[in-house]
Amino acid sequence: MKSDEQLRQDAIDELHWDPAVDPSQIEVAVHDRVVTLSGSVPSYANKIAVEKAIQRMKDVKAFVIELAVKAPPDGVRSDSLVADSVLAVLGATEGLPPHAIGVTVQRGCVTLTGEVDSGYQRRAAEIAAGRTRGVVGIVNKIRVRTEADPGEIRAKIEAALERRAHAEAVKLEIDVREGVVTLNGTVGSLAERRAAEGVAWHTHGVRDVVNRLIVA
Repeated sequence: MKSDEQLRQDAIDELHWDPAVDPSQIEVAVHDRVVTLSGSVPSYANKIAVEKAIQRMKDVKAFVIELAVKAPPDGVRSDSLVADSVLAVLGATEGLPPHAIGVTVQRGCVTLTGEVDSGYQRRAAEIAAGRTRGVVGIVNKIRVRTEADPGEIRAKIEAALERRAHAEAVKLEIDVREGVVTLNGTVGSLAERRAAEGVAWHTHGVRDVVNRLIVA
């Protein structure tokens, strides 16, 4: 098991290695295998890239993101232009129903509204909007229609996990209530934690996912 100082250096190296990340204003601290990132990034997409970079690391138990989005002067866009860009991106995103999602923007913060058929679509809309230039934050108010049986949802998630390489994932506790899936248990890495959450999101009938998995 690596020391906190070794993990800190690994985090710094990973952030500098990833071309999607601007690490120039990011401070990294590690305590008891929990990585805390503070400072600022130039875009919301950059912030997402930072989270993914830390999730790829071995031996990290958890991470805390305390990054502000501060776009450079030449990167600031009007709210109307951001709204138009987000609508265009959503319209081009595979799997999203046309004209189902409303977009409002205030000082670069995007609020998504509307109704879709699955939690996967809700999540896909948020990810797509977050990658749009000029976005500094996302408020996802999209509702999900769901009438799926909780037992059926649980069975589909368990079956999908069993098909994955991480055998320990099948031992997770899966609770389903009104389309909301709560994952409990222990996994060996942040990558496994993220993979289990991804399986839940991709399952038909899931409205939202609460990930309470602990990295051992």
